[in-house]
Amino acid sequence: MVKKHVKLKRALTLFDAVSIGLGAIIGAGIYVVVGIASGAAGPGVMLSVILAGIIASFTALSFAALGSAIIREGGAYEYVYELISPSLGFFTGWLWVFGQIVAGAAVSLGFATYLSILLPLPVKFVAAGACLLFMFLNLVGVKQSSLVNDTLVASKILVLLIFVAVGVSYIKLSNFIPLMPNGFFGVVNGAALIFFAFLGYGRITTISEEVKNPERVVPLSILLALGISSILYLLVSFTAVGIAGSDALSSSASPLAVAMGITGNELAVLVVSAGGILATASVLLTTLLGVSRVFFSMARNKQMPEFINTIHPHFRTPYVSILFSGFLMAALAFFGDLKQVVSLASFSVISTHILVNYAAFKLRNRCSFKIPLYPIPPLLGMVSCAALALSLLPHVWVLVSLVLLAGVVFSPEQIWGKKQNHAKNQEN
Repeated sequence: MVKKHVKLKRALTLFDAVSIGLGAIIGAGIYVVVGIASGAAGPGVMLSVILAGIIASFTALSFAALGSAIIREGGAYEYVYELISPSLGFFTGWLWVFGQIVAGAAVSLGFATYLSILLPLPVKFVAAGACLLFMFLNLVGVKQSSLVNDTLVASKILVLLIFVAVGVSYIKLSNFIPLMPNGFFGVVNGAALIFFAFLGYGRITTISEEVKNPERVVPLSILLALGISSILYLLVSFTAVGIAGSDALSSSASPLAVAMGITGNELAVLVVSAGGILATASVLLTTLLGVSRVFFSMARNKQMPEFINTIHPHFRTPYVSILFSGFLMAALAFFGDLKQVVSLASFSVISTHILVNYAAFKLRNRCSFKIPLYPIPPLLGMVSCAALALSLLPHVWVLVSLVLLAGVVFSPEQIWGKKQNHAKNQEN
């Protein structure tokens, strides 16, 4: 019989936590977004990367502060629940898990599409199978999932470094002239596009209770993950533009492969293409990890059915929430049409980040990690994320309204009442 008082196991090191952040950040997006952003910013896409990294750092500092103060599973959901209100916390968690399940299903289809280039397999079967495979990996232990993710992350970083190392000797300085053909507005537009490729560092906070020495490790791993990904993005964008030029990159759906093709190194082209498989695999793994922990946290706060709040006595993982998340994602990948709802994932993350910055503002630096120049970063984080949310297409707002309405219908009565006493919800 499974007992609810069994605690989650603190098994993750600083390296594991950084790897989870990088696994969520460095996805297939970098293989595509460099080209799209080059169309907006021209060779100035490197400046767009720097600007996007600076904007992302505002919210990263808020996550770091909150992660050092509130050591509980659930990340942004838990912070909003604790510091703003239980009802808003519920809708934060509800919208986030809905968006991430859609995003996970889309990523699994991307993984299957990349794999089908090498192996002629049915895409939807492979996508659903990948969701189930990573579900079972998450089930047997967070450390086992982390080891696989560490391997995937190290491999995809190696692929990007190979891209830079092979391509650097083919860079033509003439490809950087003029640097900003569309002016500074083009650079800003490119930064808005690249910003989405930085999202994911908050995934670390969803597994806070499974991290060793979380007061130090959680904030440090968030900042390291953002810093490492920023350097990689800058190197990759500089190399890609230098080899192929911004016009060639912007007209391709696979800009890094196009840049490698110019070098004539067919092996490097194959390696870079394989990087898409590694990138989507690690994003899928960390997405399942994060969704299951938010479900678990919501159930522990009695905002989801309580049977989800169950930890396996042997594996010491929230196995019910993992099974629930994995089967939902697999079903959506196999049966769903994601074209109209995948933008929900972006909106869910952006809206969550607005509330995280507000929660950090309310925290007022009462934590072990102090936000530099407080309260400027959380205020800038709120403004920048709100601007991005308003820039999304109108149909996204209609979908969000429907999702939130479904939450009102589903929500238990507790979310409208007084805040639950967290001490009562803590497992002994």
